[in-house]
Amino acid sequence: MCGIVGYIGRAPAAPILLDGLARLEYRGYDSAGLATLNGHGLEIRKSVGRIDQLAALVGREEVHGDLGISHTRWATHGAVTNDNAHPHFDQSGKLAVVHNGVIENYQQLRAELLERGGHTFRSQTDTEILAHTIGQAYDDAGGPPSKARLVEAVRATLARTRGAYGLAIIHADVPEVMIGAKRGSPLAVGLGKGENFLASDPSAFARHTREVVYLKDSDMAVIERGCFDITSLTGPPGRYEVTEVEDPGAAAQKGDFAHFMLKEIFEQPGTVRDAMRGRLSHEEATARLGGLNMTPQELRDVDRVILTACGSACHAGMVGEYILEGLARVPAEVDYAHEFRLRNMPLNKDTLILAISQSGETADTLAALREGIRRGQRVRGICNNVASTIARESGGGVYMHAGPEIGVAATKSFTSQVVILSLLSLLLGRIRHLSVSEGQNILKALEALPDQVERCLELNDQVKRIAEKYAHAEGMLFLGRQHNYPVALEGALKMKEISYINANGAPSGELKHGIIAMIRPEFPTVVIAPDDVVFDKNMNNIEQVKARKGPVIAVATEGATDSLKGIADELIAVPRTLEFLTPILTVIPLQLLAYHTAVTLGCDVDKPRNLAKSVTVE
Repeated sequence: MCGIVGYIGRAPAAPILLDGLARLEYRGYDSAGLATLNGHGLEIRKSVGRIDQLAALVGREEVHGDLGISHTRWATHGAVTNDNAHPHFDQSGKLAVVHNGVIENYQQLRAELLERGGHTFRSQTDTEILAHTIGQAYDDAGGPPSKARLVEAVRATLARTRGAYGLAIIHADVPEVMIGAKRGSPLAVGLGKGENFLASDPSAFARHTREVVYLKDSDMAVIERGCFDITSLTGPPGRYEVTEVEDPGAAAQKGDFAHFMLKEIFEQPGTVRDAMRGRLSHEEATARLGGLNMTPQELRDVDRVILTACGSACHAGMVGEYILEGLARVPAEVDYAHEFRLRNMPLNKDTLILAISQSGETADTLAALREGIRRGQRVRGICNNVASTIARESGGGVYMHAGPEIGVAATKSFTSQVVILSLLSLLLGRIRHLSVSEGQNILKALEALPDQVERCLELNDQVKRIAEKYAHAEGMLFLGRQHNYPVALEGALKMKEISYINANGAPSGELKHGIIAMIRPEFPTVVIAPDDVVFDKNMNNIEQVKARKGPVIAVATEGATDSLKGIADELIAVPRTLEFLTPILTVIPLQLLAYHTAVTLGCDVDKPRNLAKSVTVE
């Protein structure tokens, strides 16, 4: 969940490291730091807070050297302090380490170092223990300083280390070498001319080089200015492939929008369209998803689908569960990835597991994917990053093509995931029982979605006024039924993530089973009540809220609002579509509601407290 950037070349390292960190700030922004080798030893700068604070420190206290490593932190072990900020150092102060992940046996390693004596720790982090352990192994080896001595110290230490890590390591005694190592946390080597790079996300160095090698688990990269070598931590040479990375460029800039989140909300007409582009077949009245790498017969043999994900992706999966069962008549089940990986769920041979993740690097989702593969299941990924670990390790999948999502709160990725699950459901349904005319009606509704999303965005000013009215509420309740129950969960999550209002999502039918105790004039309820088969039941829930003087914000369907006008305090109407596609439209006002509430309250929308974009730790 943190960001790593390393550089070795002929240019001053600090500006390159700072630029790379700025591109990775969505991965963590509690604190940041860098260390360079200047020919005489290590130069270190650390700062609590955002990258610009580290940049200001470097501006005041110039950093020298053409080799360095840097880090932007999301706290796991230890509070947010300068001492806990990376890089961390060994006892000698000559070896520096930056680290993503969690070292599970760091307490054991720490006890061994203390028993040995001569070690003083300055932080509460697991990373500092790792640095001391590597440094001790290097010192124990004895002999003249050398690359081989440092490599073996790293190899020996990681052989004793349990947990997940992406590491960058430098040592003042070996000033021509940078070492990277990976297990369970992404790391990539960027290949330049007379210079090389190391980063947890290649976007950090995409402006300098497009050639990248993605390290595999248990890979160790020994990187010099003009060359690099990749081996397995167990010893043999590592197999690798040089691929090309795209520079997100302008797509990763806010443009005229005040925040990335608002920009990404307004990009959804295009991202919904791109999720369908080239995948609709009018001739066959179905969807084409060749990336699944499954024959029609294999698709027909699927008799159960498990959707595993975390956060907003899990809510998209929950929508997909309803759609798969409704359109394809295939039993579907959603499991949080962190639960699935530890459960002993019975799985038959015709179960299809879908791992859903925007980044393709979500640690729990990746672990669930690997557990499915270990058990011999057919596993496919749905992700936004074509070079991600989930994309590379799954047997196939579907890319979202949503472009970079920088804002921490998921918006366009959620709607793209629901679109893709709708396409998959159409494909499976047409193989089984859906007629040509039914398939064509679904295609027509899908093609209308981008323009309908555009119309939802025209509600922005209305939603802003509602947000300003209720921004100081004590809490909020979000209710929905069937396909829109997950949307209620998603709306509540957005509100919690960026405004810090205690919002809760629930099925509308659960209102009278306990939740109704929360209803009061200071506690607004958002009810997602489109014109569908459960509209009357949602109306009953709204009446119950109003009877207890609770304000109601209703999300309804255009042309079907008459019965709500006298009851709902606020009425937001979205275009009409097929029932299973309504979540793609009803979620848009909820995204805007959360955004404008957070802005009204003065919150940092794109970088909410305690959160980071890519969750690469458990």
